[in-house]
Amino acid sequence: MKRIVLTGGGTAGHVTPNIALLPRLRDAGYEIFYIGSTDGIEKKLIEAQGIPYYGISTGKLRRYFDLKNFTDPFRVLKGFGQALRLMKQLKPDVVFSKGGFVSVPVVIAAGRRHIPVVCHESDLTPGLANKLTMPAAAKVCCNFPETMQYLPAGKAVLTGCPIRSELRAGSRQAALSLTGLDPQKPFLLVMGGSLGAAAVNRAVRDALPQLLKDWQVVHLCGKGKLDESLRDVKGYVQYEYIQKELPDLFALCDLVVSRAGANAICELLALRKPSLLIPLPAKSSRGDQILNARSFERQGFSMVLEEEFLNTRTLLDAVSQLKTHRQDYVRAMEQCPQSDAVGTIVSLLDEAAAHA
Repeated sequence: MKRIVLTGGGTAGHVTPNIALLPRLRDAGYEIFYIGSTDGIEKKLIEAQGIPYYGISTGKLRRYFDLKNFTDPFRVLKGFGQALRLMKQLKPDVVFSKGGFVSVPVVIAAGRRHIPVVCHESDLTPGLANKLTMPAAAKVCCNFPETMQYLPAGKAVLTGCPIRSELRAGSRQAALSLTGLDPQKPFLLVMGGSLGAAAVNRAVRDALPQLLKDWQVVHLCGKGKLDESLRDVKGYVQYEYIQKELPDLFALCDLVVSRAGANAICELLALRKPSLLIPLPAKSSRGDQILNARSFERQGFSMVLEEEFLNTRTLLDAVSQLKTHRQDYVRAMEQCPQSDAVGTIVSLLDEAAAHA
């Protein structure tokens, strides 16, 4: 039986694409192991999948001054030693890395043991962890055509992002039962991420009187961000967070308002859901969401409204334009060639393992 080590962590975005690969990897006959941090979000998510999990010491890779910059290199060195021992113990045929700081010692350890590695970069420009690990990789997968220029020649493969198969299996009827909304009126799904987005929440709620003339609004607003004064507003339902029922809400909605995290927008692409993307501003990030969103805009998949220009009028105008041209966005997404990221990536893993 072939053996594979998956790695990646720090955020759910570094874990869910790995989870999306699991069914196909099992079908392909792989014995699967996961290496992550000792106490990161990935531990709980992976153990819930019944995958053997190994935690190693990690240190964050920072581009800014922090006192931990003096101690974390020693944690990374310790993690590298642990990863080397795990490579010797597990004897994988191939490693798949989704990035995040925990992946660095794992990928470098695999390289030392001459174990082939396939990496995946979600954002348009490579993050620091993937920049450090790309030299040891046999192939580097990416989501955006523009990313190819930043990757090593001969290694770059435009695959798209692995999407969980259950997202395609949602039930519109189940969503109607959950929300209690009218099946005859169109649905707008608003997603600000698991923690919510204060600016997006505020703009949507300020625009509700006008939005509800044409739409019913399902609002995922983030933990602790429910507005009790709006609980009984007809046509508007709000939830802090939805996990199990998210495929049902996707099946129900006609348009989506969302942040522009790479995994989230690739899910919208796979599900053919036209979207208004409101990326996290550059002052709050390294600017990757803005680049992601603009790429989707150029490809005709989404509209973009940057947060600094977000208000009631601009939100309503953008939603109105999306509604008018909805079918144009759907057609553009249907023509996108990255339709089977899972299959493409598993083929690359098979190829790498065969040449180990």
